[in-house]
Amino acid sequence: MQMFKANLASSEWMTILGGFIGSQFFVFLLTAVGNLETTMFGRNFQTKLFPEVILCLVVAMFASGLVHRVCVTTCFLFSMVAIYYINKIAASTHAPTSNPVPPQQLKTKKNR
Repeated sequence: MQMFKANLASSEWMTILGGFIGSQFFVFLLTAVGNLETTMFGRNFQTKLFPEVILCLVVAMFASGLVHRVCVTTCFLFSMVAIYYINKIAASTHAPTSNPVPPQQLKTKKNR
């Protein structure tokens, strides 16, 4: 982003693109941190909102802020959309599956 700073700050659409690139940096950084923690602490370790997600978001917004002020805002918005879909995918992939047990028929005595 620093290499193309002049281009990304040149127009409105390019600043929005700069924020999108910053949000992609957030996703890649969060993935790297999550993989590092999984490697170090085991498969059952989960990435939490604080400090991992917030730290990655702050780093990505700082990198976007070095390009343009509007890139920070668009990076935050795109990152919130990205984290929503990351959470949705993770919940469907890693959700505990349970086999439903069919209800048993209760035997009742009928008076005849």
